[in-house]
Amino acid sequence: MQATDTPSEVSRPVLADWLRLQQTGGVGLLTAHKLLERFRSPGAIFAASRAALLEVVASRQADALLAAPAGVPAAELERWLDLMQAWQAQPGNRLLPFGHPDYPEYLSHIVAAPLLLYVKGRVELLPRRAVAVVGSRNASRQGVLNAQEMAQTLSEADLTVVSGLALGIDAAAHLGGLSGPGSTVAVLGTGIDRIYPARNGALARRIAEEGCLISECALGTPPSRDNFPRRNRIISGLSRGVLVVEAAAQSGSLITARLAAGQGRDVYAVPGSIHATLSKGCHQLIREGARLVESGADVLADMQMLADGEAGGRPALDDSFVDRVLEAMGCDPVQGEVLAVHLNQPPGELQGQLLALELAGLLERLPGGMFQRLRA
Repeated sequence: MQATDTPSEVSRPVLADWLRLQQTGGVGLLTAHKLLERFRSPGAIFAASRAALLEVVASRQADALLAAPAGVPAAELERWLDLMQAWQAQPGNRLLPFGHPDYPEYLSHIVAAPLLLYVKGRVELLPRRAVAVVGSRNASRQGVLNAQEMAQTLSEADLTVVSGLALGIDAAAHLGGLSGPGSTVAVLGTGIDRIYPARNGALARRIAEEGCLISECALGTPPSRDNFPRRNRIISGLSRGVLVVEAAAQSGSLITARLAAGQGRDVYAVPGSIHATLSKGCHQLIREGARLVESGADVLADMQMLADGEAGGRPALDDSFVDRVLEAMGCDPVQGEVLAVHLNQPPGELQGQLLALELAGLLERLPGGMFQRLRA
């Protein structure tokens, strides 16, 4: 665990160590967690001998860790530290490194847990029992009503509602959560100081006051298609279960649901008409083993029957696709866009598949949008 100057602020030297770890070339989240398991803190990692580092990482990674910080020029690093300290000094703002006493414990147990969380609002909501409610951005009117009503039922039962602040189902879920004592947590795919979409600005401000906003993205990070699939693992990681209200066959909500299943969370799906495009994804999840529910009360009844933390089945990866990806990657780091061309896959769709392989421990995401195959 990291020392702090006060219960609410993380010191500049500690922040500098975390930023350095995030920016070290050839070291992604999975390797960073292996190092933290061995050395307990970034400061201890950088103080370790080469021999000690080689017990955990490869030679080139050890060399990168022992070298002077190279990912960001010194002046730029100081500017980032100034921004982070100024931001966390504002009322209601927190920075939570992995291992901090207030870092949400449930999230800390997932593979590739965020190294640093930016939090705005009621941090006490993060460790509470929660259910994610997600679905289509282009939801039907009935789907929006269903999501808000079901989220309100969950919140009135003192469950915190987690979602992603997108239009449609996400926004309705947050409104439902705000209607009860459980409140709501919004996980952003941008810097926490940049609200996306802008149409949800008023909702985000209300959540910051009555609920909680959270992001792993650095301050000022703009919307990026790569960030949203990664955000989904935090949505599911904070939650005991994930409820999908409406989703098309290729919806990002299915990524969240499948990540949840892989994390041992329960997955719920609302059925619909066999002719409705926005029911296809939910029906697919039900065929894969998600529990069919028609109301928030159904979710509550099911959760009462299950022990907290009961592990679900991890969905099997398509072996042929895994082999194709690993063969295309070779042994050297490769850009995601280049990999998409080699595999003839749309980049946005490939991001979700790469995330699944990352969480399975088969590859690692590196700084700069690079991916690297992990040794067996």
